[in-house]
Formats: sequence, structure tokens, C-alpha cells
Amino acid sequence: MTHPFRGLALHTWTVDTTPLEEALSAALAGGFDAVELRRVDFERCAARGLPNEAVLDLVRASGLPVSAMGVEYGWIFSTGAERERLFGVFRESCANAVALGCGMMMSAIGPGSATTDEAVDNIRRAGEIADGSGLKLTIEYQFQHPVVRSLDILRELLGRARSANVGLLLDAYHLQRGGRPGRGFEEVPGAEIFYVQLSDVPDAPPPGLPPVDRLPPREGVVRWTELFRLLAEKDYRGWLSYEAPNPVHWQQPAAETARQGAEATRRALSVAFSG
Repeated sequence: MTHPFRGLALHTWTVDTTPLEEALSAALAGGFDAVELRRVDFERCAARGLPNEAVLDLVRASGLPVSAMGVEYGWIFSTGAERERLFGVFRESCANAVALGCGMMMSAIGPGSATTDEAVDNIRRAGEIADGSGLKLTIEYQFQHPVVRSLDILRELLGRARSANVGLLLDAYHLQRGGRPGRGFEEVPGAEIFYVQLSDVPDAPPPGLPPVDRLPPREGVVRWTELFRLLAEKDYRGWLSYEAPNPVHWQQPAAETARQGAEATRRALSVAFSG
């Protein structure tokens, strides 16, 4: 039995020390089906003198679909002039997603001092901006965030925002670290799950912020068969994005890091859906 998911994407944080064009080549050489881009990928290219259209051309030339387009974080709990700046950047990222045929915007929570009521309003506004370009928005909670540290808290915020095109990003790392291992998201309706990121978790406390101790599947404590089978039961058919930042990965050739991640993920999927 083959897995039911759309395919594997390489998150560029996994090869963070690699220029974008080399990261794209590594994703191809490593056997990935797509790539997940971050806002910082565009910023770093701009710092090297590449205009935005040239960055888009790099991605197009790779032939890789873009599974999700990351935005600059912090807009959820932002206010005033900073909120307007971040929403301006959000619109630019939406335009890049449209130009690359990507239908999913991605955001983590990020910093800020707004109230939860203001955060709900910001989520609703972001959903409207994305929807204006025909896009969906997926939001990730992080176990170490000072406010949105759990799946329950994020689901409450999204439920209050009531934006049909805004949904959950489930990250295997944060699920495990946040006390939701394996089938720990059974109560979440499948319709709420828009996107999935994955990496394994070492049997040790997190080293600090941001946590860059992430491993290929089956090298840590994540219960992959339970997790993958539950996603399938919930009819998730989207991308699986391999997001495994780790200094060990950054010290070896990017293509090798990509190959290790893709092969490990496919082995875990094969075990989960064998027979």
C-alpha cells in the first residue's frame, strides 16, 4: 500500500546555510517532489543583489512545485505601524506564491504584544488578504511560544477568527515536544489540517530557541506509524514538508542532507503503510 499524501517537500531551513539556487538543486538531487520557501530566502537573495523576479525565475527553473510560501512572522500579535508593515510584506509573499503557482501561505506565530482579541482580528485580516489572491493560509503553533504554546490555544484562535481559508499546520516536532505524540491529535477534524511539517525529536530536552536539534524520521522518539496513519484516516492528502534544521545537517553537503531526509521519510512511510 502506498501512502496517500501528495508528496515530500524540502523546507529550506533544513539546508539553511545554502544559497537558494543550491538548496533547490539539493532538493532535486535528494529526491524531493517540492520545496517549501521562506520569506528569508527572498531577503537573502535580495541582499546578494537579486531582484524579486530573478528569484522567482530561479525557482521556476528548478521545476520544483512550491508546497508553501512562508511569510515574515510576527503579524499575529502585532499592532500599529509594525502590523501594517508586516501585512504589506504578507501581500508581497502572496504575490510571489501566485507567481509560482503555490496555493498555500505559511506562518508561525512570531513575537508581539497584541492581545488575543487583536490576534484574532489579525488572523481574520490575513485570511482576507490571502483569499483575495485565491490562497489558503496555514498557521503553526510552537511548543515554546509564550502565548500560543499548544494546539488547543491555536485552535481556539482560529475558531474565533472563523476564516474558512485559514487552517492548522501540524508539525511532528512541536506535537511531540508539546505532549501530543503519535495519535495525539485525534480530536482534530481533518478539515482543519491544511499542512504538515515533519522531523524527528531526540530523546533529550530541547537545546534552546529556536530548537535546531531536529532529526530525520526514525532517528528519534516520534511514533511515525501512528502519526501517518492518523493523518490518512483524517483524509489529509497534502504535502509532507521535511523541516529539520540542525548544525550537523548544515555542516555536510546540502544534497546529502536532502537525500538523508527524503530516504528516511520514505522508509517511515513504507513501514506505516506496508500491508
